[in-house]
Amino acid sequence: MVDVGKKDITAREAVASARVRVGEALAARIAANNVPKGDVLAVARIAGIMAAKRTAELLPLCHPLPIDAVEVEVTLEKGAVSLRARVATTGRTGVEMEALTAVSVAALALYDMCKSMDRGMVIERVRLEEKRGGKSGEFVRGRRVRRG
Repeated sequence: MVDVGKKDITAREAVASARVRVGEALAARIAANNVPKGDVLAVARIAGIMAAKRTAELLPLCHPLPIDAVEVEVTLEKGAVSLRARVATTGRTGVEMEALTAVSVAALALYDMCKSMDRGMVIERVRLEEKRGGKSGEFVRGRRVRRG
């Protein structure tokens, strides 16, 4: 692991997103909460929150961090489910991996719950959207990086 012991403790935040493309029939069943395994959107949200808190157990060399907040939004759209996670901490290293893990596992939970109805689902666009705090400053997708 990288030694972060000399880094300043600062407020840090990261936002990640992902998307799961689903067929029309499955989207209708999700909207009607008519999936045999239960409430797909709620389970995906909880799976994402739980995953963010366990990132260091899943990814080698990732620092275990005290998580101050995790928010996972799961939104049904036309032909897709949109996932967005915001993770915050006050620490010596950022929470980008926690946010990315949250949306990834939320997408996998959704896939698992719905695979019997639509094996053609596609998990796509897993990406960091924003990051704040620390020496490297701010990153917002589509904008120039501002140093801290």
